[in-house]
Amino acid sequence: MDEGGVRREYRMRRKQPRSQLLLLGLLLVNAFVQTGRVSGGGDGGGVRWGPPVMVLVMVVAIARISLEHFRARTRVSTAGIIAQGPVRARNWAWSDVYDIRVEHAPRGSGPAAPQWLTYLYDFRGRRFLLPHLDDWQVDDPYAEVAELCLVAAPLRSLTWERRPDVEERILRGAVRRRAWTWGANGTIAVFCLMFAVDMGRAATGRSDHPFLLMVCVPLACGVALAAVLDRYWSTRPPRSPARQP
Repeated sequence: MDEGGVRREYRMRRKQPRSQLLLLGLLLVNAFVQTGRVSGGGDGGGVRWGPPVMVLVMVVAIARISLEHFRARTRVSTAGIIAQGPVRARNWAWSDVYDIRVEHAPRGSGPAAPQWLTYLYDFRGRRFLLPHLDDWQVDDPYAEVAELCLVAAPLRSLTWERRPDVEERILRGAVRRRAWTWGANGTIAVFCLMFAVDMGRAATGRSDHPFLLMVCVPLACGVALAAVLDRYWSTRPPRSPARQP
């Protein structure tokens, strides 16, 4: 801490589990092998674009993990907050910060991932993740955020009071994220179903539209599901996910 009361940096200190890195490595090797077989005409059948796409996904995932480890961090100073992501950085003066909240991680994050994440909200109700200010890198993120808000209060021109208009935008954003999360889950479920259908058609010699079945149909179903749920839930927004004292 400096004379103004705040100067901290939160960065990755707890490494990714080796099991995750090993699994990514095995998937990448398998994708490379399958790509070589397809490009060399080893089996002549199947979906030729599948292995190259898998290689690309694995490379992107490994690159993101590496950038997350070396670049991502959250800096807090008397001037404001800087959230440095894997690629880009965002900067907020304290007068632009509406609230800082500790929220439960999305479902499905698993035990080998932070369970509590910290988000910054601006006065437009937009939510931004503060990297590594979580229960993996900090013993008690809620106490840490409460202390930050306390010492930062004199640096703000406004108090930390809740504003109904901003709270409404925050809840609306929560509804939208929830709907699109379910839409993404629906996309995965339909993809698995279409994959089974395509395998069945391939067994009978009728697999003629794999791109339509395994890309177009799942994406269309996911978008439609998200739109329907967004419209439905907008009339009954969920409670704020922020952890309360």
